[in-house]
Amino acid sequence: VLAVKNADRTTAIRIKNLSLPLQKLKQMNFVEELKWRGLFHDMIPGTEEHVSKQSVKAYIGFDPTADSLHVGSLVQVMLLAFLKKYGHTAIGLVGGATGMVGDPSFKASERSLLDNDTIQKNIDGIFKQIDSLLSKVEADGAHTMMNNYDWMKDYSFLHFIRDVGKHMSVNYMMAKDSVKKRMETGISFTEFSYQLLQGYDFYYLYQNHECTLQMGGSDQWGNITTGTELIRRMTGGEGKAYALTVPLLTKPNGDKFGKSEGGNVWLDPERTSPYKFYQFWLNTADAEAEGHIKTFTFLSKEECETLIAEHQNDPGKRSLQKRLAEEITVFVHGREAYDRAIAASAILFGKSTKEDLNQLSEKEIKEIFEDVPQFEIDRKLIASKSGIIDFLAEHTSILNSKGEARRSLKENSISINKEKVGMDYEISESDLLKDKYIIVQKGKKHKFIVEAVS
Repeated sequence: VLAVKNADRTTAIRIKNLSLPLQKLKQMNFVEELKWRGLFHDMIPGTEEHVSKQSVKAYIGFDPTADSLHVGSLVQVMLLAFLKKYGHTAIGLVGGATGMVGDPSFKASERSLLDNDTIQKNIDGIFKQIDSLLSKVEADGAHTMMNNYDWMKDYSFLHFIRDVGKHMSVNYMMAKDSVKKRMETGISFTEFSYQLLQGYDFYYLYQNHECTLQMGGSDQWGNITTGTELIRRMTGGEGKAYALTVPLLTKPNGDKFGKSEGGNVWLDPERTSPYKFYQFWLNTADAEAEGHIKTFTFLSKEECETLIAEHQNDPGKRSLQKRLAEEITVFVHGREAYDRAIAASAILFGKSTKEDLNQLSEKEIKEIFEDVPQFEIDRKLIASKSGIIDFLAEHTSILNSKGEARRSLKENSISINKEKVGMDYEISESDLLKDKYIIVQKGKKHKFIVEAVS
């Protein structure tokens, strides 16, 4: 068609309008994108063809086990984001109903049930979080948020086991690996029923919202395929649904991804500050960073390969980790929060001034200097102006003796709030940051934080 010569204006317009979609279809393969990004584990046969031929609706379920997602859950958000970028409709389903039961998949023991108020708080938190993140994604597709409690709240137990339960045999449900692993330690009927509830979610979305694909982590394969099978059985064999899973991310030592020494790294800035969030990604090991730059950013394959090659040529620059931390922090918390995280990092690890320290909030000061040695000093000693030698050696014990304090001061290696001080310096209330803290540094590496107490 494109080779036709002397086409009239109508034909030319038709050709022009066709060329872009044809080009997109040739390049557009959602599954291939997931594969090179390390976001593919398994799928039902026909899934790749299904999502390549038309715009589809697909969902991922999020159980409200906390009022925020952590970075491990960010994998699922990225999966929905890439789906949206390929012109599909991404559905974020918050499990207000299933969260009341608890997913037993590959758990060693029974989960503690949450009370209604906690579940509602968690629902509100992650509902807004996922919606906000997906709203940032510029794409041809769309996204919507749902809560499965909306269609389960009025469904009686008797009607559910009559309408839905009769279609699934106990033998089929017990054959799932996620259930098998719990048979030795025991599994309650409550948790055993979870896969049937999740399966019904897929059926409901299939029937009422034309949703044909469910995605999730590889540990969800059993629950997801229960849904595809339930759709087939409840539609008399006519319904066709699809499934796709991503690998579960773990650290090289096998530990769960998304945890630091202080616990989970959360997406909520009140739980994990943007500074700590940025530092988590900045401290990624080289081998992990090469995978994370593909999984957790929207950079193209060519951009990722270039960054990886540059990093391999000069790992010391940590250019890969810096770009990784920038991309994810900006996506989750915004450019302004990223800039503040950079500024905070410079204060701890780079060149900065007392003026820079004064720009920090009390919370940021505590977070930045959380891991440096902590000392206290009586506020009265500061009010009466403590000499620097007594301050270092007696009032705080930052240095072991007055002799060591004198030597360090003579070597010009002592800084108070990023400014060098001499033998005659006196600590006063003007040195208090936020009327509470003093930052002391000896040489380039040794930092201390002193808090004035009454």
